[in-house]
Amino acid sequence: MRPFIETIGKCTSAYIICYPNAGLPNTFGGYDETPEVTAKHIKNFALDGLVNIVGGCCGTTPAHIREIAEAVKFCKPRIPPSLSQGYMLLSGLEPFRIGPYTNFVNIGERCNVAGSRKFAKLIMAGNYEEALSVAKLQVEMGAQILDINMDDGMLDGPTSMTRFCNFISSEPDIAKVPLCIDSSNFSVIEAGLKCCQGKCIVNSISLKEGEEDFLEKARKIKLYGAAVVVMAFDEVGQATETETKIAVCSRAYHLLVEKVHFNPNDIIFDPNILTIGTGMEEHNLYAINFINATKTIKETLPGARISGGLSNLSFSFRGMDAIREAMHGVFLYHAIKYGMDMGIVNAGNLPVYDDIHKELLQLCENLIWNKDPDATEKLLHYAQNHAQGGKKVVQTDEWRKGSVEERLEYALIKGIEKYVIADTEEARLNQEKYPRPLNVIEGPLMNGMKIVGDLFGAGKMFLPQVIKSARVMKKAVGHLIPYMEKEREERRAKQGSTEEEDPYQGTIVLATVKGDVHDIGKNIVGVVLGCNNFRVIDLGVMTPCDKILRAAVENKADIIGLSGLITPSLDEMIFVAKEMERLAIKIPLLIGGATTSKTHTAVKIAPRYSAPVVHVLDASKSVVVCSQLLDNSMKDDFFEEILEEYEEIRQEHYESLKERRYLSLQQARRKGFHNDWLSGHLPVKPKFIGTKVFEDYDLRRLVEYIDWKPFFDVWQLRGKYPNRSFPKIFNDKTVGEEAKRVYNDAQDLLKTLINEKKLQARGVVGFWPARSVQDDIHLYAAEEAVGSSEPIAKFYGLRQQAEKDSACTDPYYCLSDFIAPLDSGICDYLGLFAVACFGVDDLCSEFRKQEDEYNIIMVKALGDRLAEAFAEELHERVRREFWAYSSSEQLDLSGLRKIKYEGIRPAPGYPSQPDHTEKLTMWKLANIEETTGIGLTESLAMIPASAVSGLYFSSPNSKYFAVGKICKDQVEDYALRKNLSVAEVEKWLEPILGYDTEQL
Repeated sequence: MRPFIETIGKCTSAYIICYPNAGLPNTFGGYDETPEVTAKHIKNFALDGLVNIVGGCCGTTPAHIREIAEAVKFCKPRIPPSLSQGYMLLSGLEPFRIGPYTNFVNIGERCNVAGSRKFAKLIMAGNYEEALSVAKLQVEMGAQILDINMDDGMLDGPTSMTRFCNFISSEPDIAKVPLCIDSSNFSVIEAGLKCCQGKCIVNSISLKEGEEDFLEKARKIKLYGAAVVVMAFDEVGQATETETKIAVCSRAYHLLVEKVHFNPNDIIFDPNILTIGTGMEEHNLYAINFINATKTIKETLPGARISGGLSNLSFSFRGMDAIREAMHGVFLYHAIKYGMDMGIVNAGNLPVYDDIHKELLQLCENLIWNKDPDATEKLLHYAQNHAQGGKKVVQTDEWRKGSVEERLEYALIKGIEKYVIADTEEARLNQEKYPRPLNVIEGPLMNGMKIVGDLFGAGKMFLPQVIKSARVMKKAVGHLIPYMEKEREERRAKQGSTEEEDPYQGTIVLATVKGDVHDIGKNIVGVVLGCNNFRVIDLGVMTPCDKILRAAVENKADIIGLSGLITPSLDEMIFVAKEMERLAIKIPLLIGGATTSKTHTAVKIAPRYSAPVVHVLDASKSVVVCSQLLDNSMKDDFFEEILEEYEEIRQEHYESLKERRYLSLQQARRKGFHNDWLSGHLPVKPKFIGTKVFEDYDLRRLVEYIDWKPFFDVWQLRGKYPNRSFPKIFNDKTVGEEAKRVYNDAQDLLKTLINEKKLQARGVVGFWPARSVQDDIHLYAAEEAVGSSEPIAKFYGLRQQAEKDSACTDPYYCLSDFIAPLDSGICDYLGLFAVACFGVDDLCSEFRKQEDEYNIIMVKALGDRLAEAFAEELHERVRREFWAYSSSEQLDLSGLRKIKYEGIRPAPGYPSQPDHTEKLTMWKLANIEETTGIGLTESLAMIPASAVSGLYFSSPNSKYFAVGKICKDQVEDYALRKNLSVAEVEKWLEPILGYDTEQL
């Protein structure tokens, strides 16, 4: 019950009532849970601020209620959250929030008797259970909402809708997503509304029967608490022209909002995606009309969303799936930019715009934008004539002459996978030596991996080689698994259920925590542990706590490992530790990732959990830590050593807080950096005001800007002085040879990815007039608006407060110090940027199917390097071309690395402004997600993970600095300026607080 109460509490401003049964009923229908036990559970809910009203249901007695009342009488009731405005809130079993930073929402289309022959046959035959498989596949393929339609003359619509919705309710993997109840018969819609869980969408109502009918249906939908799709129909008929679509939708919007008092965020318009390519001239503009109407509706009807049925667009090409899917991909690419929020699509069958064959792409563009009167004929011709081909390279090796054991060992050490399945099969067939498939794993395969682990531990083998070895091991084990399964079934049939021997040292569940998308480090740890005979369950990225703990229990995990890159991930790690303690999951917890530290682990996480909590610096340390934690002869001593070390760290931390001295915020402001704006350098006006979008930036421009040192850091290849930097690392006696090999692999892969356009760089840059107001920066739409109009955006700053050495004359910096004050009369400007490398996740999926961990990590590392190179190259263009405040700058790469240029590009979440929430202002101001596709998670990590963003300052006096620790007075002032609660600000700024929130 607890996870659901926690979740619903975050999604509603209403009060939460909790009145549980006295446990589960016993065999005779009675209840055995005592008043004390029930009261203890409810008290925990109350102490954690989860509930407002408590009581008891089945099995509780007056004694239960008395005990509950006594237990909670001193507990404070839950404080309902203030929910963000501008969001559409939907739910199945899980909440789904659609807001300004949500990516395009896929509504699965295949549970429609008119749109899927397979689904229709199953429903007609009454095979509802099998029909569920269609729904489940849609969810697995990426549908975030499920469209259900039972409109067929041979069906009893209301009965069929009710029955299928009830079946969905019994299948949590499907019921977790919201439903879209789709019918042209309102009685069918009502039948669905009466039995679907959560908050769904009604698809649809319209004005075609007049206002009275429209309002009556809208009031019923509001009563059921659903959102609604409004079709662009009126009494005249279907709107086909842009102006008509806008007029019909505007009329419907005002009726809903003003007469029914419908929440604008629950209104979805479908301005009619109509069929193009029919050969009829009047249909040629249908796609353009939809896109133009979408843009105006989003601009003029606040809160409203836009949806559409995508399959209508390509109906002329039915039977030609490749053409239809390409048309859909191209249409969505443009429609989303203009404001389309969601669409009824075949989830999983949408191609990526850049992956569409260039000739086909151009033909689709011409058809959709009506650029070529012969586009339809050319598309048909393309479908009839297009074909593809490929070729393969083969090579042989001398080592093939050894025994099968020697060959397997060699293949594992060298990372050669070509013959591993044949060799593994040869070993399996040697029944005399290896009676069981498991013996092949325990014997030659584990022997080979043990050598790999030993070589890596001794520093004689390097991470890239280890990952290639793991790829070979996975292939071999994958070949043996079916034989092991068959053997297991035969053994069970002969002698009943038996436990299968576990050949592993232990089982480890790894996850990047909820809200975080970075996992290169976690992947590397997983590979290294796998190579050292640990069973690794990798749950991927953005993993919620309950999923992590459920996986740990189901897989009988010996250790849980949590990873995170951004600071909000630290809070989630604390939450996981608290939940593990509450649920008494007493297994070791490993903490890792760029944002973590031994101090944070010792001070904030370890005290929440009574079992071992260990901060692991990098992959090379993970094997040693895990081995010690699972070795019965060592684990107690190791845990005691960790406890002592972490207690010392905590004491040092709290002592340093007492000893550290701070200026008040007012003192820090007085001692801030005060530039002489009138007699010093005058700011330069950028070449344009507003944004410039780069939809497909030339990756070749970026290659020379790649900083390769962090690339080698990912692979844990670190040269020793004087061979630390690139390319000197190649001269290092220890890692030089492997560094060169990995670099060459990277060059080959990078060349392939660029030539085949597997990756795409997209970004945006923007500039606006700006003035500082104390610690904040106000931005204006135009220079004339400064001082006379409200700013269009405000960036809030944090100022250094930790007292500096008496001999130090440095000011107490804040980013606003580098922008001219509002009362200075100086015209100043601020820029921003966001860039990303797209396509990495798709490539990783392809490599994952091939069990190719080496190239998964390689492509992620290259994606990150390209994104950083994009940021570097774009900043250079800003200085010399777009802003042109250093138009004559001539710096080589060494000069760029050493930041010898004027100006800075600090990023929210980093030392100069540690608050990640400032990204929200950036994203809204520059329409970053809409124009580039770069999104934000709930923890404000950027999606895709290979992304960089920040602000541009042009002042020659601007510099990077670390805000450092700050005091309560600044937190309270900052919260007041941002109109947030102090608790919310403390949550986001927790790593830089100069005080302990729990001790105040």
